[in-house]
Amino acid sequence: MTDVADALALLKRGTHEILLEDELVKKLESGRKLRIKAGFDPTAPDLHLGHSVLLTKMRQFQELGHQVVFLIGDFTGRIGDPTGKNVTRKPLTEEEVKANAETYKEQVFKVLDPALTEVRFNAEWMSQLSAADMIELAAQSTVARMLERDDFEKRYTANQSISIHEFLYPLVQGYDSVALEADVELGGTDQKFNLLMGRELQKHFGQAPQVVMTMPLLEGLDGVQKMSKSLGNYVGVDDTPGVMFNKLVSMPDSLMWRYFELLSLKSNEDIDAIRQSIESGANPRDIKMELARELIGRYHGDEAAANAHKSAGNQLAEGELPEDLPEVEVIFEGEQAPIAAVLNRSGLANNSAQAKDMLGNGRVKVDGHVVARDHMLATGRSYVIQAGKKRYARVILG
Repeated sequence: MTDVADALALLKRGTHEILLEDELVKKLESGRKLRIKAGFDPTAPDLHLGHSVLLTKMRQFQELGHQVVFLIGDFTGRIGDPTGKNVTRKPLTEEEVKANAETYKEQVFKVLDPALTEVRFNAEWMSQLSAADMIELAAQSTVARMLERDDFEKRYTANQSISIHEFLYPLVQGYDSVALEADVELGGTDQKFNLLMGRELQKHFGQAPQVVMTMPLLEGLDGVQKMSKSLGNYVGVDDTPGVMFNKLVSMPDSLMWRYFELLSLKSNEDIDAIRQSIESGANPRDIKMELARELIGRYHGDEAAANAHKSAGNQLAEGELPEDLPEVEVIFEGEQAPIAAVLNRSGLANNSAQAKDMLGNGRVKVDGHVVARDHMLATGRSYVIQAGKKRYARVILG
């Protein structure tokens, strides 16, 4: 795809905001290979599909022939990103940063093209700056400007402490764009302040300002809250093929288009054709299976994707989906339901006492993961629940 209008349509898919779009058009029209930057602080090595939204957009840039820079913030990770926090975040140790960074590096090339990817660490240049250089950098912003950030403003108003080093974080992130001579920087909507700081610093250092593209946070399988392991609404990139398949096929039908927009590498034309097939009467479950196979293939290979749906009952413990899986619908009021009550009311346990006993002994799995007694399930979606060795069902929580 070389036509600028088509390229722009692909890059805009799922994007929350582009600042400034006319600048992006001019950069695309220049015909040169652009440098696309996205930074990742190595603070959470346990990755899920929500973390791959930026990687997917980076891969789209690569398919248009551009160079991406996967930046691991080993220096900024030692500061601690204050974004969205109401307290000072504890800095990581150098050892923690290195261990987490390795996990990122293991996963990144499952999405990105190695031939068009630079993996960089910002300690490369930040560790070389002198005290005088840091003072010059700090002089490019004001306290008033920093307090325009929503999280800083809230903490300041609430008389909660803000450490001076936290003001350095957006400046360092912005300077990364200078060091890398970025044409475009990608980030989450919560990173907008930091991304715009990069534009300002590039102007100060005599560079053309980068285009800022913000991507939305991916909703979890409940379709409401952002994907999070703590909320249990996630698909882990290291989930087994069967578990990944089950989770994706069980999502609400309305959510699959969001996942196609943000996670699929299919063309706009292909996705339009899939939408038309639904309008013509195609089964939404078949479409979700197609999406599941694409994503499983990305993280586990084509053979695993082709066979993820196949299994027998004794393979459930390995994360595979039985072909004879019974379905049970249970109605709960409210947004969440306790797992013990779900087991009891779905017939997977004979009574509340047995449900609590199985939970206490670690014999209950939800979507392939052992859960504790206090585990809560979001209503409005389905789960594969295994209680003991022989009882299992797809439980639909209404």
